[in-house]
Amino acid sequence: MPIDETLAGYSNLAFKSAFVVYLLVLAMLIVQYASARKKLTAERELVTVGGSGAGDVPAANVPGKLAEKPAPTLAERFGNMAFAVLFVAIGLHLASIVLRGFAVHRFPLGNMYEFITMACAAAMVTGLVFMSDRRFRAMWVFLIVPVLILMYLAGNVLYAEAAPVVPALKSFWLPIHVTIVSIGSGIFLLSGVASLLFLFRMRQPDGQESDNLLGTLARRLPDARTLDRLAYKTTIVAFPLFGTGVILGAIWAEAAWGRFWGWDPKETVSFITWVVYAAYLHARATSGWRDTKAAWINIAGFTAMLFNLFIINIVVSGLHSYAGLN
Repeated sequence: MPIDETLAGYSNLAFKSAFVVYLLVLAMLIVQYASARKKLTAERELVTVGGSGAGDVPAANVPGKLAEKPAPTLAERFGNMAFAVLFVAIGLHLASIVLRGFAVHRFPLGNMYEFITMACAAAMVTGLVFMSDRRFRAMWVFLIVPVLILMYLAGNVLYAEAAPVVPALKSFWLPIHVTIVSIGSGIFLLSGVASLLFLFRMRQPDGQESDNLLGTLARRLPDARTLDRLAYKTTIVAFPLFGTGVILGAIWAEAAWGRFWGWDPKETVSFITWVVYAAYLHARATSGWRDTKAAWINIAGFTAMLFNLFIINIVVSGLHSYAGLN
């Protein structure tokens, strides 16, 4: 069946539009941070200069006077706008995947461009599920930045024209195996970001006032314990998905190559990645290994996953070399 070039063009347009809207969301979140820092500084100056005396009565408590609802700050307005526009960006992102699939008449996971697009979308949708609460709003900027980097690499370095997949991928296992792995990888991205922010937050604990940028950023984030729980919850979801994907890949390998496991470079690193995440879950439940030690193991797992995605697929030659760059 011929490729639908029109739909392929719309898919590319939706992908580029999503990238631009993500940039807009990032810009608004940066303004939110800057405004929040000014607000904190102004509040300190107000307390220092104009502190209320013992006999002062707050205006809101004056008998017969209604308390006025404070107007939303500039930081709150930009935060609300960023979260609203974020839905538009994710919608365009998902539309680019769907349109790509209709254009090529197959499941859109036949090369690295399509895989990374799916993984980034999974990360953003997972973010909506786990970070819809207002207390996580300041964390979105740290998720959008790596997603933008991956999308840039996918669209400019790893891009592959809409085309049929190579013969080895023409199997009903493609949408099953690769979809599960890509979704698991996207959720691991959120987990890795949460662990990185947890380690950062541990260096800027509550109660330590700091006027520098790092201190301001830390105060806008959820507390360290909340970030640690977020990393743990998302890993609990991604770990069985990724493990199931590896098992299904072995079944597909038996059907395609006549063996379940051959220690191909991608199989080997995938297994190592799975073991590292298993070690993280074990460490997270072990006294003395929680907190920072477990977080570093989680980050090591995410690093292994990135190594598997880029180095193994592009640099190392193996049976899984389907980067779409040849």
